[in-house]
Amino acid sequence: MLVTTRVIVGAAIVRSGSVLAQQRSYPAEAAGLWELPGGRVEPGESDALALRRECAEELGVTVRVGSRVGPEVDLPGGSVLRIYAAEMAGDGEPHPVEHRALRWLTAAELDTVEWLPADRVLLPDLGALLAGAGQS
Repeated sequence: MLVTTRVIVGAAIVRSGSVLAQQRSYPAEAAGLWELPGGRVEPGESDALALRRECAEELGVTVRVGSRVGPEVDLPGGSVLRIYAAEMAGDGEPHPVEHRALRWLTAAELDTVEWLPADRVLLPDLGALLAGAGQS
């Protein structure tokens, strides 16, 4: 029997030394917590294609997907989370379609919001990504 792991992808969208975070509005147990934009990779999609689709649906923006950030994180139920660096393509401004709020966070502000547990694991990697972005 072939068992496939469900993959959830997230975008670390960086702009001007900050990363975009979004606040969940549902389900009840996650409402109010913060996460990176993204979602499930559908059958036949690459991680990058899924991220571009999810960012268009959740934020109304187009992104360019870069390299992986941090390790793969195991999620409850046998799924895994993969985070990729991304940048916005074009002049669009993100807006919360399915979420309560959006915030641009600097490396120093990463721990000022209450993250979902899986995203919290990656905060050191996000901090390193932002430190590297400030040097370019």
